[in-house]
Amino acid sequence: MSRYYLAVDIGASSGRHMLGYLEDGKMHLEEIYRFGNGMVNKDGKLLWDTQRLFAEIVNGMKACAEAGKIPESMSVDTWAVDYVLLDGQDQVIGDTYGYRDGRTRGCDAKVYQRIREDELYARTGIQKQSFNTIYQLMADKLKRPEVLGGARTFLMLPDYFQFLLTGRKVSEYTKGTSTQLVSPATKQWDKELIRLLGYPEEMFLPLQMPGTEVGVLQESVAKEVGFCCNVVLCGSHDTASAVVAMPKAEGNGLYISSGTWSLMGVELDKADCSEVSRKANFTNEGGYDYRFRYLKNIMGLWMIQSVRHEMGDRYSFGQLCEMAEREKSFASLVDANDSCFLAPANMTKEIQDFCMRTGQKVPQTPGEIACVIYQSLAQCYGKTVQEIEANTGRTYENIHVIGGGANAAYLNRLTAQATGRTVYAGPGEATAIGNIMAQMIRTGEFTGLAEARECVAESFEIQRYE
Repeated sequence: MSRYYLAVDIGASSGRHMLGYLEDGKMHLEEIYRFGNGMVNKDGKLLWDTQRLFAEIVNGMKACAEAGKIPESMSVDTWAVDYVLLDGQDQVIGDTYGYRDGRTRGCDAKVYQRIREDELYARTGIQKQSFNTIYQLMADKLKRPEVLGGARTFLMLPDYFQFLLTGRKVSEYTKGTSTQLVSPATKQWDKELIRLLGYPEEMFLPLQMPGTEVGVLQESVAKEVGFCCNVVLCGSHDTASAVVAMPKAEGNGLYISSGTWSLMGVELDKADCSEVSRKANFTNEGGYDYRFRYLKNIMGLWMIQSVRHEMGDRYSFGQLCEMAEREKSFASLVDANDSCFLAPANMTKEIQDFCMRTGQKVPQTPGEIACVIYQSLAQCYGKTVQEIEANTGRTYENIHVIGGGANAAYLNRLTAQATGRTVYAGPGEATAIGNIMAQMIRTGEFTGLAEARECVAESFEIQRYE
C-alpha cells in the first residue's frame, strides 16, 4: 500500500492539496482539491482572509478522507513576507495585511533612520522590497502601535495555519529569512537588529528547519477531517520548496522558479552579502539544509495573469502564448522590474503607458500585449544571468525553469535565446513536489536531497529548449 504525503500549497491566487507517493521508484502526484485565493479589499486595505483559507485547508483534508487516501504527514507552504500577530490568548490581533497593500510607503526611510541600508544588507543579505516584513512591522509600529504592542507571538502564515492544525506554535527557517530579520551567519532571528528597530523581540520563536515535526492534528481537527496525521515543516516559503524540486540535470544550472513572481538564481553554501550584490538587488534567502537561494525577484507571470483577468479570462495562458508568438516581430519592451507593475489599477494600461512614455510602439491587441510581457521577461532573465555569473565568478550551462511557468513554451524558447543557455522546463508542480520531498526525506523514503532530486528527474517530464 502506498504511503501518502499531503502538500497544501497556497499561492497568492489559488491553493491546492496535492498527494504524493512513491511507486516503482517514481514519485506520483494527485491533485485532491483546489480553491481560489486573493487579497480582499476592505475599506481600502488589501487583506488576507485567514479564516477562509484555513477552512479551505480543512476542506481539502476532508477530500483526502473521502477519497480513502489518508496522508502519513502533511505540510503547508505559502508566499513570503506576510504574517499574523497573536495576543496573549493566541487570538489574531489586528488585520492580516497582504504584501501589495500600500501601507509600507515611506517605512523604508524610517528603518534607515535606525540602520543604514547598506549595513542592513550586510547584516541580513536580503534584498530591498518595499513589502518586506521588516517594513510591514515598521508600518505596524507607526500606524497601529496598539496592535504591535499587544502582540505576544509573531507567525508567518504557514506557521499560523499549522498552529491551528496542531495547537503548537513553530517558526520555520526558510520563511523566516524572507522577513529581512534573520542572520545568515547564525540562521536565527537577529535579536540585536530587532531591538534596534524597536520591535518586541519576545514575540519571535526560534527558527526550525524543514523536516522538523510540528505535531499531530488536534483532536477537534482530526474529528472534523476524518483522520489524524503528523504535521511536518517543509520549506514553507513556496520558492524554497520549489527549488528543492530542481531536478538533476547535466552540468551546472541556474533556476527560475516561475509563477506569479520569477525568482532567478543559484544555490550557494554561503550567503553573498557584498555591496555588489546589494546594488544589483540580489537576495540570499534561506533554503533547504541551510543552502542559500542567491536570487533576484523579477515581476514574473503576475503581469500576464493580471492582463488575462482584465480580458475577462476568456483566453487560456496557452492561447496567450500562441498569440504572443504570432506577434513576435512586435519590438516594444518594458522593464519587468519597474515598481509601476507591482500593483497597478490596470496592468494593460500600465504596459501601454510605459511604452508611450519611452517612445515605443504601443501594444493594442491581446497578442501584442502578451508579446511585450514575454519578451520583456526573457530580456530581464538574460541580464540577470550576466549579473549572477559576474557576482559568483562562475559560468552556468543550464537554466531549470520550475513551477507553473515551465508550461509556457514560448517564454522558455525566448529565455533560451536571450540567455544563450540550455533551458530545462519542469516540473510544473515544483512547489508541491518540494514540499512532499521534505516529508519523504524525513521518513526515510529518500536518503537525502541528492537522491530525491534524481527521483524527480526520473519521475516528471522535463522539456529541453536550446
